[in-house]
Amino acid sequence: MRIAVTYDLRKDYLALGYSEEETAEFDSDLTVEALCESLSALGYEPVRIGNIRALVMRLAAGERWDAAFNICEGLKGVSREAQVPALLEAYDIPYVFSDPLTLALSLDKAMAKRVVASHGVPTADFAVIEQESEVDQIALPYPLFAKPVAEGSGKGVDAHSLVRNPDELAHTVRELVRRFQQPVLVETYLSGPEFTVGITGTGALAEVLGVTEIRPLPNYVGHGYGLANKETGWEDKVEILLADPANAAQAAEVALAAWRALRCRDGGRVDIRCDGSGKHHFIEINPLAGIRPHHSDLCLMADRKGISYRELISRIMVSFEQRQPHLKRRAAA
Repeated sequence: MRIAVTYDLRKDYLALGYSEEETAEFDSDLTVEALCESLSALGYEPVRIGNIRALVMRLAAGERWDAAFNICEGLKGVSREAQVPALLEAYDIPYVFSDPLTLALSLDKAMAKRVVASHGVPTADFAVIEQESEVDQIALPYPLFAKPVAEGSGKGVDAHSLVRNPDELAHTVRELVRRFQQPVLVETYLSGPEFTVGITGTGALAEVLGVTEIRPLPNYVGHGYGLANKETGWEDKVEILLADPANAAQAAEVALAAWRALRCRDGGRVDIRCDGSGKHHFIEINPLAGIRPHHSDLCLMADRKGISYRELISRIMVSFEQRQPHLKRRAAA
């Protein structure tokens, strides 16, 4: 089976003048190499494509593949993660991971919270602020937590995200709108421990890969798992541990409910945090989670569970093939 591999290389965008922060979600050569090696070892024939512009050129030239393994995050727009899957659908090429609707919905953290809350999944009370002048309209009790409504990799989550009064909120909102040119999600601050839940599979077949606790170290920046705590040098800022059985079970229950409510597919990650009483709440979901070996949260989780990188990719592909029962027969035709 020939599988097109679509991805955004961080170095390509840095060479074009984009900043380290703007390119934080993009992949390295190491990730693409590891992914393609695993696909080859599993019996597939990976074909390296690159980003959406490269994909457009290859499609326009008449190239086709049996399927695609898509990890493109996109660069522009609130639906940027949905762009490659939408293009693949237009050309009737099945692909790994979630569809355009789920990817666009999940990237907008407020929209995702509305959907999961409608399914009875606990999530902190929240509001969306379009501009600084709306701060006085916020009726939620302080302290609050503020972050960009549609960013990944912890961008915009820093020492100023936790706000204790309207003046601090106004300052943080002003800076976030200036930097990211998008609304700001403001939610009730959850003071308890934070967990991330890895999931593989789709719908009723979805299962928890593992649950890790994000435990701050003395050099931790701010009060949230932001970019500064995730990038190079994270080892002196955060400790990532397998969650204890009780917290793992409760976090997994909330995460699976959110995963199914948002109709995520094949593999990804759900972030969970406890309030002061220990109740687990949905924070956000990443249906296009990073897969850099020994670095991305999903891969670190697999490492701690004794699951090899190749086995992780295999589980994702098993879910994909379960959704495409006629793919092998069509490819052989």
